[in-house]
Amino acid sequence: MKITFKQTLLSLSLVTFMTACDVNRLPETNISDMNFWTSESDIKAANNYLYTFLPGFTVPNEGNITEDNWSDDAFGLASNSVSDGSRLAPATATGNYNTPYNLIRAANNILEKAPRAAVTPAVLDRYLAEAYFFRAWGYFSLVQKYGGVPLILKTLGESSPELTEAAAPREKVVDQIYMDLDFAITKLPTITTLGNADYGRISRTAAQAFKARVGLYEGTYAKFHAKGDATKHLNIAVVSSKEVIDSKEHALFGNYFDLFQTAGEGRQNKENIIVKQYGVSSTERVLTHAYYRSSLETGSVNPTKSLADSYLMKDGLPLTKSPLWTLPDSSHKVFRNRDTRMSATFMKRGDAMMTTKPIFDIANLVFNKTGYMFRKFANISDWNTQASVTDRPLLRYAEVLLIFAEATYELKGAITDAELDMSINLLRTRGEIAKLTNAFVTANALNMRDEIRRERRVELAQEGFRYFDLIRWKIAETELVKPVLGNFYFKSEFAAATVNLTPDNIILVQAASFRKFDPAKDYLWPFPINEIALNPELRQNAGW
Repeated sequence: MKITFKQTLLSLSLVTFMTACDVNRLPETNISDMNFWTSESDIKAANNYLYTFLPGFTVPNEGNITEDNWSDDAFGLASNSVSDGSRLAPATATGNYNTPYNLIRAANNILEKAPRAAVTPAVLDRYLAEAYFFRAWGYFSLVQKYGGVPLILKTLGESSPELTEAAAPREKVVDQIYMDLDFAITKLPTITTLGNADYGRISRTAAQAFKARVGLYEGTYAKFHAKGDATKHLNIAVVSSKEVIDSKEHALFGNYFDLFQTAGEGRQNKENIIVKQYGVSSTERVLTHAYYRSSLETGSVNPTKSLADSYLMKDGLPLTKSPLWTLPDSSHKVFRNRDTRMSATFMKRGDAMMTTKPIFDIANLVFNKTGYMFRKFANISDWNTQASVTDRPLLRYAEVLLIFAEATYELKGAITDAELDMSINLLRTRGEIAKLTNAFVTANALNMRDEIRRERRVELAQEGFRYFDLIRWKIAETELVKPVLGNFYFKSEFAAATVNLTPDNIILVQAASFRKFDPAKDYLWPFPINEIALNPELRQNAGW
């Protein structure tokens, strides 16, 4: 499919270019919008363009950082204005606002023009379903940041009245997302039917899993912000995640570290449900990335102590309760007796690193400001070439299991041991830590909600989820104002560097006095000022 994408994008570029030219007659050998939409291959080619909007490894227009920098999980070479609360309303729209609407416009264009093609209703519906899925994807991205937004369901012209309409209420936009996904779920093929030839295209379980993600987000947002119908959304999350589980189309991949290497690519890894695909090999480079060398090794994204401390000991207990935890006197002891997912996510002494330093010993504080370095996607070959073809998983079966557990608990106020065994305990088994049960929680004075949330944090670490989890749980005002801390300062191991330390000999990356979060405004993002100038009916979010 990657090669098909490349050919298709070239064709679409020609279409776009020719339709923009001011000519009365087109050369007969060229493609125009009028003669393009005739066959299944035309629709498929147009749909391939939608896949280019799936997010890559870094935040558009923000350098080499990732969404993790917005949260308390990561810190880059400098403080992030979303994380520390210092940002201002943007003067002009950036990719955060424009990119989803570009995707929505492309999807609307397909929904309007694909019916022109001479194909059977079943074939047409299959590709319309992809377009509906991507329109839902675009709107969810907007809702997470801005809440209610202008709801555009057709292509617009320069004088379209929709250009000056007010933002639709959040609930109306989310209901439209559900309707689009319901059509997609009904008409999309299963991932087994797609097979290896169409691996990477959106499947039925992809739409179901994404609907579950939307349901959990909206359900918990409604519950903890006291806005909207939490029960409705949480029910959707439970039902949709259970449908994916019951489909038997997916399973956890055996090795957590390999899940984020080329070894974890393709349909043989049934855990991946939606991925951002890159090139096939070093000789078939349709699309590549340099995430490891440009973002991880050079310190644009570094894990924090807050994330490190969230990993459990092997007995299933947090550091503050486990007898297995002792204060480390060297860097590798930080990882002793811990959840093995920590070793797969954090670089530690002895790990393969890069050509100029084949074996990792300790983080370089010049770049890795926290004294920690992320390890997911680290690969010496990728470091050499700076042209990795490793795919980015965007929705994994592990997330579906986490959605089921959290939505079940938030809906009923409880979760059974059987429900834990079919969800979270599968992940804990892979992490080689003790199972979570109701008796275990009671015996150790734990809180089930905290443990479910902890499991989500460590399983999905370095994958861009944490910031929006803080937002929907309404705990950003508590967590993001804390000081940013790093590793213990092992003086004999770290190279000489100027660092600030706490009285407990922990690297102090950013003091709490430089961090703020205003709950009256920061739970929603500001609309770009130029968008409000263009559309006076678009009201700025409160407080901005």
